Amino acid sequence: MKRYRFLRVVKIALFGTLAVVAVSFLVMSLWNVLMPSIFAVRAISFWQALGLLVLSKLLFGGFRPYPGSGPRWRRRMMERWEQMTPEEREKFKQGMRHGCNLRQSGDAPNREAEVRA
Repeated sequence: MKRYRFLRVVKIALFGTLAVVAVSFLVMSLWNVLMPSIFAVRAISFWQALGLLVLSKLLFGGFRPYPGSGPRWRRRMMERWEQMTPEEREKFKQGMRHGCNLRQSGDAPNREAEVRA
């Protein structure tokens, strides 16, 4: 199990690195095609393009992946949690403790009734 987790981390790191390299080359290419002809500035290297990306991220976006308090699903879950009664909250906590496997425990909700409602 730990091996798969390690491989997953390696894949994510590799994908992230490739994405950063690809975006840096895109920025460098666009800069070198557009900016010298429009504003008469010099062409930039790959490392300058990467630095430009980091600078723009710091100035305009920060390093949070989502604006505001978090991803949309988290805000929606917090809204649902606030609307739950204490009994519903306890039932939800119990379900989470047991791995959310409702089908095996026989407590599975009727999905067809939810779809019709």
